[in-house]
Amino acid sequence: MISQDHKSGLRNPWLLGMLLLIVVVLAVNATFIWYATHNQSSLIDREYKTKDRKSNTQLLSELGRQQALGWETSINKPKVLIQGQPTMYEIVVKDKEGKPVSGEMEVEAYRAADASKDFITVFKEVSAGSYQGYISFPLKGYWELHIHLKQGENEVTVDTQRFKVAEAVH
Repeated sequence: MISQDHKSGLRNPWLLGMLLLIVVVLAVNATFIWYATHNQSSLIDREYKTKDRKSNTQLLSELGRQQALGWETSINKPKVLIQGQPTMYEIVVKDKEGKPVSGEMEVEAYRAADASKDFITVFKEVSAGSYQGYISFPLKGYWELHIHLKQGENEVTVDTQRFKVAEAVH
């Protein structure tokens, strides 16, 4: 007969196994929650709400200014990119009439998976409208380049397509 005074039910291996299983599941879930809140690598820019925050009017006027300038960029890059190897890029900028555009150029390497590895490289103008610089990607994976060219009050930003950097062969 089963009664509350009978304590042998707590020694049942099935009951102990079920309690142990529940404790393990709760511990694993707690660990996942802790990692999710403390290791926040993500695929978005952390300051996306406040970084470069502009109103629709500002965005449209900036796009209008860039379109009115009509600057065209062409990027000469290698077919294969290797992690840790300095790679030369050449970027040519021309206005809508085909004349070279001189100014100051910075290239931001952006890695969506780890923002702490993003970096900026200043490119040098080697001839009118032609800029060169070396970029060494510290990690393998997918990267993007954000090219910023400033000439006096005029500034244009061009973003590249995402590309893959291969792991260095040892």
